[in-house]
Amino acid sequence: MTSAAHSGSATMRSRTAQLRPQTEENGLVLAWTISLADVKKARKAFEANEPRDLFYRAATELVSLALRRETSLTVAEALAVLLQTWNKAYYQYRKFDNAHFVSIERLLTTHQAVLSRYRDWSVENVAPSEKDTITTLFHDFEQVLGPVGAAKALHLLAPRLFPLWDRAIAKAHELPLGTAGSNSDRYWRFVSISKEQAAQLARADPLCENPLKSIDEYNYCKHTKQWL
Repeated sequence: MTSAAHSGSATMRSRTAQLRPQTEENGLVLAWTISLADVKKARKAFEANEPRDLFYRAATELVSLALRRETSLTVAEALAVLLQTWNKAYYQYRKFDNAHFVSIERLLTTHQAVLSRYRDWSVENVAPSEKDTITTLFHDFEQVLGPVGAAKALHLLAPRLFPLWDRAIAKAHELPLGTAGSNSDRYWRFVSISKEQAAQLARADPLCENPLKSIDEYNYCKHTKQWL
């Protein structure tokens, strides 16, 4: 093998090692590395190329206002408006009709207690004992909104707890999405990965307001758009 070929192989192994988990314990990933430098680079790429950050801030604020009853919109109405824009790919071949809206309302009513409990939680504090609750919650939301829409809705309802993903991001983390209703265990694993990443970022930058948002920007720029 030439030195150039050996160097290329070493570079590929290094890149793979950055993404793959190094160790696991009790089924939880302990070391998926995203550095502060990665986050800062992603933030620059995101700001330069992605105009939807304004929409994200408006979305989280609208849901917050609805939860505090400081707007005439209900939480279900706020989510319905936001999902039709933010999750529009899901609705290309599906109707967003009154029956679908009623299903969203039913989800929020059924899970009101646990969603209220999770509202201010941080992913860093999630214990393995929460697995059954979170997988059940995700499964029910996924049945109505699909695996990507479920993560988006849950993130808006608890933005420091539930990470965002899409098909490219899930695949990059070796969690390729299946049909709707089959992805709750994959999402729990993604929560576990995000927990470790968020803890890493919090140690590197204690002033980071929401590590999950930074993680999503990195994942989106690297895996969805391939800007990095």
